[in-house]
Amino acid sequence: MSYVRRVNASPRTGRIVLLTTSHRVAPGLLSWPAWEALRAAGHVVCGDPEHPLLPYVREAGVDVVTGPLPTARELVEACSEGRTTVVIAAAEGEPQLTDGLAALAGSGRTSMPELELLPGSYDLPGARVLDLVQVMDSIRRDCPWSGARTHEGLVKYGIEEMYELVEAIEEDDRGALCEELGDVLLQVVFHARIAQEDPEEPFTIDDVAGGIVEKLIHRHPHVFGEEQAATAEEVREHWLRTKAVEKRRDSVTEGIPLGQPALALAAKLAQRVRLAELDVTPEPGGPGRAGGADGGVGGELLALAVRAEAEGIDPETALRAAARRYRDAIRAAESEIADPE
Repeated sequence: MSYVRRVNASPRTGRIVLLTTSHRVAPGLLSWPAWEALRAAGHVVCGDPEHPLLPYVREAGVDVVTGPLPTARELVEACSEGRTTVVIAAAEGEPQLTDGLAALAGSGRTSMPELELLPGSYDLPGARVLDLVQVMDSIRRDCPWSGARTHEGLVKYGIEEMYELVEAIEEDDRGALCEELGDVLLQVVFHARIAQEDPEEPFTIDDVAGGIVEKLIHRHPHVFGEEQAATAEEVREHWLRTKAVEKRRDSVTEGIPLGQPALALAAKLAQRVRLAELDVTPEPGGPGRAGGADGGVGGELLALAVRAEAEGIDPETALRAAARRYRDAIRAAESEIADPE
């Protein structure tokens, strides 16, 4: 049944207000129209005696009748002579009641009161992340597979999800992008949930979020402080300067993960060298593994990665794009062989 909000109810037929709230917002935080409706109502009912809103409503001096809700016809009759009844809806709504009201309205034989759907609270941006945290708690507690996972056991899944995210971006697939971002977010929440069980150094998803919030604020003084930055390059200078003070590293190579793809690793090293203004040039040749020779291929690849970084090109992305074009060319050649005509 669709509801249209009507502020001015008919004095003859009265009004039925279905008050909805979000479980993701503190229950006492209601909109002013919601509080007005509750305090002005002649009758307030709620089918859930444990509804989290009830203590706050009663504290405000509003009487609430809890228990099985009146039928649709009983509600309509209770609104005669201009009275208003507010129904505090459960989290899943009140489908049986609304279906009954729709049937009465559709019959044409009942004088109906004004019907109003009144949202008392709304979800804030990011509120669904709270649902993810709650679902993860249940899965960790009740699922035998999820309950046995460790940080180490999840590593391969995190890597796979990141590569799938990269592919969704490269394919410009918006649906896949949304899905893969969710999968990556799951990895973060999953690891945080495991971490809170650590007997010696536990932390939670709130610690994770709080840490990155603090870091972002500290590294963006031009947004949250008095620094000025008119260009992206000035922002980058702020970021690097602040990061250098935080880390106090003995070498520019510290903090670079050696497990990342080789081209990305080479580009990151080259970036650190360039920003530190060090005079370190990779040699194109050199011995290969186990005393053999690789023909200088490794050195040549390193030199190409350094050149690309200096020109503002991410060599990993560039090579992936070239490889995808190569794949398409292979498929085209295969098609010509399979169907020469």
